[in-house]
Amino acid sequence: MKVTFPHMGNAWIVIQTLFESLNVEVVVPPGNSKRTLNLGTRLAPESACLPLKLNLGNYIEAADEGADTIVITGGIGPCRFGYYGEMERQILWDAGYDYDVVTLEPPDGSMLGLLQRIRYLAGTKNSWVKILKALKFAYLKSVALDRVEDLIHAARPRLPDPMATEEIYEKAKQRLAQTMTVKGVQNTVCWVQESIRECQGKGDNLSGGFKPLRIGIIGEIYTILDPYTSVGIEQELGRLGVEVDRSIYLSGWVGNHVFQGLAQGYRSIKSYPRHAKPFLPHFVGGHGQETVGAAVKFAREGYNGIIQIFPLSCMPEIVAASVLPRVQETYKVPIMTLIVDEHTGQAGMQTRLEAFVDLLERPRLQRRIGHTRGEVLGVGGR
Repeated sequence: MKVTFPHMGNAWIVIQTLFESLNVEVVVPPGNSKRTLNLGTRLAPESACLPLKLNLGNYIEAADEGADTIVITGGIGPCRFGYYGEMERQILWDAGYDYDVVTLEPPDGSMLGLLQRIRYLAGTKNSWVKILKALKFAYLKSVALDRVEDLIHAARPRLPDPMATEEIYEKAKQRLAQTMTVKGVQNTVCWVQESIRECQGKGDNLSGGFKPLRIGIIGEIYTILDPYTSVGIEQELGRLGVEVDRSIYLSGWVGNHVFQGLAQGYRSIKSYPRHAKPFLPHFVGGHGQETVGAAVKFAREGYNGIIQIFPLSCMPEIVAASVLPRVQETYKVPIMTLIVDEHTGQAGMQTRLEAFVDLLERPRLQRRIGHTRGEVLGVGGR
């Protein structure tokens, strides 16, 4: 058995760690690229959403390296993600790829069914003690990875050299991918914190007086977590001097979705349905309700703006998008919706982000102008 999986952002680091801990041969598909998308688009139905097309491209690239088993999480409700496993298996079979597909989800809510599938992947040579230990370590690494990403979000608008920030980020991911000890994971997070502190003395943006704009990123999980799919929205906003936070982090989603709330992760998503209740009181599939709840939470926390991003034709996010104008009106927070597909380009995305940031900067600029005028007239100074 040679296992592969969809390439979604940095999730590969965690999944690779899990299977290597169990001595299961794993093929990490190459990072998402134009080639990946082209390969998947050739096989996928035209109306399929972008993640499915990228998934198919991932599997084709992994098959070239000998992969024969796909591991994918599942879903329930009115979202096509719940059908991905079977749809992709049939599409690949028709194209001549004889893949075995294992969907990691509790069938009918049964944790026993989930454990049986984990046992199948781990094989009889691994005891349950070793399997649980591997799961725990992989999950610990996912929490650390989310912590690193959050530190980078805060550093991007503050560090004087954008390239230095990205170098720290890339080295941190390499270190997390390579280390197989709890101490190594902890040391990596400490190294990121120290590296950021070392850069603080090289610019003025790190002083306590500098307050960057804050934008919350909400929407469909794959689009949020995968920088290729989102056309690098987090990095671009950081370049524009914006501190980003996102509604979903990998460890929080895995803890709530795969392990049914038994683990909370770095940033839990359990509170989102409560925040969403006045606007969207029921489950609509995917992350639609969480999207609305996260928007409310970001608005209450004083974020300057919110960006929803999701793949073209994603029904749960379309429902959420129809509700967000009420959130915007209630909390007086600007919300922009971005929809991506295989035709989305870097230039168009950059233009829209720049325009949105300019919109958010305008009130702050007006306040500064008013304060300056007050000082000149002797009514607004100290």
